[in-house]
Amino acid sequence: MISSQRQHLILSRLRTRGAVRITALSKELGVSAMTIRRDIADLADKGLLKRVHGGAVTTSTLLSEPLFSVKSQMDIGLKDAIAQEAIKYVAPGDVIAIGGGTTAYVFAQHLLESQQSSGITILTNSIPVAELVQALESKDVEVIVTGGVTTRSNSLVGPIADKVVASLRVNTVFLGTHSVSIPRGFLMPNSLEAATDMAMMDIADRTIIFDRSHQVELHIIVAFRTLRPGGHGHYR
Repeated sequence: MISSQRQHLILSRLRTRGAVRITALSKELGVSAMTIRRDIADLADKGLLKRVHGGAVTTSTLLSEPLFSVKSQMDIGLKDAIAQEAIKYVAPGDVIAIGGGTTAYVFAQHLLESQQSSGITILTNSIPVAELVQALESKDVEVIVTGGVTTRSNSLVGPIADKVVASLRVNTVFLGTHSVSIPRGFLMPNSLEAATDMAMMDIADRTIIFDRSHQVELHIIVAFRTLRPGGHGHYR
């Protein structure tokens, strides 16, 4: 089990129990106490838990959506791999939509560095993605920003965003998700964000979902689209 998987499991135990002990985690995961201490120290540095003698306790931020800056430091290699695969589904001249979240942002980075970005139009509700395109200063890529209410993940959501999205049509939408459940669908901690993502799916000919499969569900989640065989694309 790699460090990111251990850390997600540690956070899962914290959400359930409120506190964890190094000795118990070491035994459960089959790794040394020193390894668990390093994982806890890393999570503490990211503000996701509080270190105490012999273990860790939960923080208020653990029960809400982490900031974009915190999530951007997680699973970097996995996000790169997902992005490199996903850009194969973009052709020069396409009109696409890119949702919020750090995996979608990494996808945008890889896309803008590729030949597939030639002549594309990007609809996005992600402030970081919009800023990324603007910084590129390329006349070959057009960006449309939805407007709306800002979330902790630097996404724009709500009625304004949904209205802008509904007025357009795209070839493919690329969306991140917080977790996936076969019976419940794609899960989000923010109902407004879920609604805007659904609006993007409704205007797209094809949907690609970025799923880092070991993500842990939050306490407050919204199921916003069920999984259907042969339907929307789903990336792990």
